[in-house]
Amino acid sequence: MKASQFFISTLKEAPAEAEVVSHQLMTRAGMIKKLGAGIYTYMPMGLRVIQKVERIVREEMNRSGAVEMTMPVIQPAEHWQETGRFEKMGPELLRIKDRHGRDFIVQPTSEEVVTDMARQELRSYKQLPKNFYQIQTKFRDERRPRFGLMRGREFIMKDAYSFDRDEAAAKSSYQVMAATYRRIFDRFGLTYRAVAADSGAIGGDLSEEFQVIAATGEDAIVYCPGSEYAANMEKAEALAPAGPRPAATSAMVKTPTPGKSTCADVAELLSVPLASTVKSLVLATDELNEAGEIVKSQVWLLLLRGDHDMNEVKVNKLPGLNVGFRFASLPEIEAHFGSKPGYLGPVNMKQPVKIVADREVAVMADWICGANEIDFHFTAVNWGRDLPEPDMVADIRNVVAGDSSPDGKGELVIERGIEVGHVFYLGTKYSQAMNATFLAENGKPAPFEMGCYGIGITRLPAAAVEQNHDERGMIWPDALAPFTVVICPIGMERSAEVKAAAETLYAELMADGVDVILDDRGERPGAMFADWELIGVPHRVTIGDKSLKEGQVEYQHRRDAASTKVAVAEVAGLLKSRLNA
Repeated sequence: MKASQFFISTLKEAPAEAEVVSHQLMTRAGMIKKLGAGIYTYMPMGLRVIQKVERIVREEMNRSGAVEMTMPVIQPAEHWQETGRFEKMGPELLRIKDRHGRDFIVQPTSEEVVTDMARQELRSYKQLPKNFYQIQTKFRDERRPRFGLMRGREFIMKDAYSFDRDEAAAKSSYQVMAATYRRIFDRFGLTYRAVAADSGAIGGDLSEEFQVIAATGEDAIVYCPGSEYAANMEKAEALAPAGPRPAATSAMVKTPTPGKSTCADVAELLSVPLASTVKSLVLATDELNEAGEIVKSQVWLLLLRGDHDMNEVKVNKLPGLNVGFRFASLPEIEAHFGSKPGYLGPVNMKQPVKIVADREVAVMADWICGANEIDFHFTAVNWGRDLPEPDMVADIRNVVAGDSSPDGKGELVIERGIEVGHVFYLGTKYSQAMNATFLAENGKPAPFEMGCYGIGITRLPAAAVEQNHDERGMIWPDALAPFTVVICPIGMERSAEVKAAAETLYAELMADGVDVILDDRGERPGAMFADWELIGVPHRVTIGDKSLKEGQVEYQHRRDAASTKVAVAEVAGLLKSRLNA
């Protein structure tokens, strides 16, 4: 490709609403152009990156035995009503009506449609296993679209769906996809981690996220450097401390703490470690009648160490709380504790509540908590002596760096990541809801065991930029770069020798299948270099009269601080060896 034939449109400044680096740089490089909130036009330079992502994904999906298809962007509501997601999914699901008043949705994902296809086409166990995938436009009506392609409303996703005869076969299909995703992300050339994850609202059992490591990532990734253990923050297990609970050493005392309503303030006032305090979180669960009215409520007290944070996903899985909980209202808190928040605790409550202690709190001795009276806390509180043992002990907190790894092979480390892929084992969640069955070997109908597997095609380039950039612009891995090599001739329009050398190298690289662009726009060297550094092409060859007279050209990788002189006859070989490496 020659630059004069292509479309290059760079900007010196990013738009004011561009908050993160990827949004700023992709906009400045002319890769994306905003049309509306969370909706972007993929410009020619950006589309080349997206197509390279798609090509790698498509090659590896096909290699795995998956079969490509395309499902409609606009889908009839009745399939979503069968699974209940038409009502449950909330405002992120864009609902529309046609001219006849019939309900449709703009697809955010396609479990319902692919399950409907399977129940019509896959009639026998002999047709299984099958894995269908598509690379297709999706839409989710984000409340607050932001960060460019990182959290847009319209986006491109690769979604795949496996159908199997039983759980063992389905888990085998899951493992095939998990291995396929590792090959895909290895080929992208990005630093990533595959982490155990919670399945969330989509349902399922086995679940892994693929996270591109970036300091600006929204997700916290937990891993053990000494082992294979990795999980997202929602899933990472906080182990119970080793050893028995220490014995009490002091008597419980009601201690004045005027105006100190947080654990940190109390610890500072009393000159004790924050880890010796216990925070109280009050939740409630409701029992509803058929009209949706609250018939009865249960108040819960969750106890965590003062320097720890509650993990809502873990709490939402506990017996009694897995029906859905809310934070208790102020009247409920005052009715049960006789005090406002900030001074709450499990000792001397006005009404009984269900007490859930985090594993760490359950083995603490001589701890500090609210006294259920404004401006007072209890010190040296101990289980068994000052209050009964908790109703439940569970892992209800977020892990912190330095916690022991659940596999016993070291300490946990936390870093930031951007989720760009997710694999789920779904089981029969959708097949049962839609009565999607096949004839099993025993001649009886059985529901399909399913899995689903997604990759954010348009999110991936943004994640790559967040991980790979500097003050001058983007730095693409070879596999994702819009062009792998750029030839920058200096004064091409004035020098026949420069023009001939540039054209010769360009033709040789093209013949060898190298994705090269020749910048024949006649730009000044400073402007030309600034464009290609902003765009992030990884390999640059500069050809000028002075170096040609010495039989040389200049080669520079985008990460190099300076260029290297290379003999004209050797530069094509150097480039090809670097690209092959």
